[in-house]
Order: sequence, then C-alpha cells, then structure tokens
Amino acid sequence: MNLIPLVLGIVFLVVAVGDLLWTTLWVEGGAGPLTSRVMEGAWRTIRKLGGRRSRVLTLAGPVTLLLGLTVWIGLLWSGWALVFAGAENSLIDTRDPGPISWVERFYFAGYSLFTMGNGDFTPKDGIWQIVTSLTTASGMLFVTLIVSYVISVLEAVTQKRAFASNVSGLGQRGEAIVRTAWDGERFQGLELPLNSFTSEINELTTNHQAYPVLHYFYTDQREYATVLSIVALDEALTLLRFGVPEDERPSKAILENARASVGNYLELVTSSFGHTAAQTPPSPDLDIVREADVPTVSDEMFSQSLSESEKRRKGLLGLVEADARDWPISDGE
Repeated sequence: MNLIPLVLGIVFLVVAVGDLLWTTLWVEGGAGPLTSRVMEGAWRTIRKLGGRRSRVLTLAGPVTLLLGLTVWIGLLWSGWALVFAGAENSLIDTRDPGPISWVERFYFAGYSLFTMGNGDFTPKDGIWQIVTSLTTASGMLFVTLIVSYVISVLEAVTQKRAFASNVSGLGQRGEAIVRTAWDGERFQGLELPLNSFTSEINELTTNHQAYPVLHYFYTDQREYATVLSIVALDEALTLLRFGVPEDERPSKAILENARASVGNYLELVTSSFGHTAAQTPPSPDLDIVREADVPTVSDEMFSQSLSESEKRRKGLLGLVEADARDWPISDGE
C-alpha cells in the first residue's frame, strides 16, 4: 500500500466534491472557496491583460466558467487516479499482464469516471471493485450536476441581459428615464414598469447569490450592461424620490420597494465583487429634467437630500469601477 498517493487522492476528492456541491447545490452559500478563488484570479488576470478593451473582457464570463468546470473535473479525475495508485495491484491489465503505469491509471480513472466502462483494465477483486463503482457513480452524479449548473448559469445570464435591455428601453441615464416617463402632466404608466423592474432585480439578486460567476459575464453592448442599467434606474429613483415634489411623484410604496430591491442587489454584489468608491459620483442633473417641464424641488433641497444617499451612491460607483466601466455622464439630452 502506497499511502502518499492514496491520501493525496482522497484530499483531492474531498476538495472537489465539497466545492462542487457547495457551488451547485447551496443557493445561500454562493460559490465554494476554491471556485471563488479561481473566479477572482481569472477576472484579475483578464482585467490585467485586457485593460479596458471590452472585446477582451467579454471573454471573462465564459473563460471563468470553463476554468471552474476544468478544475472540478481535473481534481476528480486526478483524485481517483491517485486513489488507484494507492496499491500496486489495484488494477489488472487484461491484455498485457505486468506493472500498471501512471498513464494507464489515469486512463482507467477517466474511463470509469465518464462511465465508459473499464476498457483494457479491470479492478482487482474486493475493495477495488467497490472503488471503481464509486468512481463511476461520482462521474454520473457530478457530470449531471455540472451540466445542470451550466444550463442554469446561462439562463441567468439571459435574464440579466433582458433586465438591462428593459431598463435601457426607457433611458440609459436617470435623467432620461424620468423625462421619458413624464407625459407633460404626471408620470403616467411608470408604476407598471417599476413593479416589473423590482421583480426582475429581485430575481437578478437571487441569481447572483446562487451563481456568483454571473458577475464576470461582461458585455460590450451598452444596452445589455446590467451594472449601468442598475445605476441608471437608481439615479432615476433618486430623482423621483428627492428631486420631484411629493404630490407629483409615483406611488411612494412602489418607489421605496424599487429602491429597496436595488439596495439589496448592491449589498450582495458589493460584498463579493465590487467595493465602495472613495469619492461620490456626479449628482443627477435637475436642469435636464426641468427642460422637459418636470416639476422639481430647489437645487439646495435636492443637494441636501442627496447627502443621505452618499454611501449608497459610492457603492454604485464602486460597482461600476469593479466592472471596468465609467459612470454614465449626462450629455444634456
């Protein structure tokens, strides 16, 4: 019995199984410790290599996801191969009796893991037959889990892009959204999309908690950039909440519910992906809103109210910076 490869193989298997189950099944837990480090390392490397080149950054999501899957499969494969290396006579060559090489042990472990049978080798009677059965069972279980996980992640990416597109349809900056919603007399019809956005943000927050790899799916198409759409929506909510007189605003309950949803998303994503910026981002421009004849409060009152949201807006700026983007600046539309 060779204890070193046996113990090392068991360690590999425990790490792989624990991290895989943590990431794919524990919704509240986010990504496992190993997967988290792999994702962060991949993102930092791509950011360093690509700089601000958006086409390079669009590779971050697929590469990060693929790298995580490769680490899981590699650990499982290597772990079982090392376990079979724990004994010289664990495997029998049915064609050429003699010593089993390391390559042949890896071949047998992979063949069994991916449920392809035993090939030219067979396990020795007894415990090694059971170990082979466990190898095959783990392959069936974990490959199924991995496939299901990938499908769920891609569905969440689609939902993420759809939300950003829906917000961008109203405007790509807070001032634009407020102007679009104003019909000359009131904010007619804004409450329905706000309710819809709130539901989509809640789903987006849940998806980010369950699949943290979503953070790294970058797009170079502005209308599908979730972080910028979150910023635009929150700036619009800030204008409506603090910049418009109370009797002209949409329903207070709907506004506060939408702001709470954005706050929950910001808290979750900032804790694992973003940071709180050192400086406060530029304030929304009330003059642009006034040009559309939207009633507003005084600049002094609005500025005073904004100070209450300083921490929140610094968090939003930090999230924009972490996503390798610039804060959306109004161009006086």
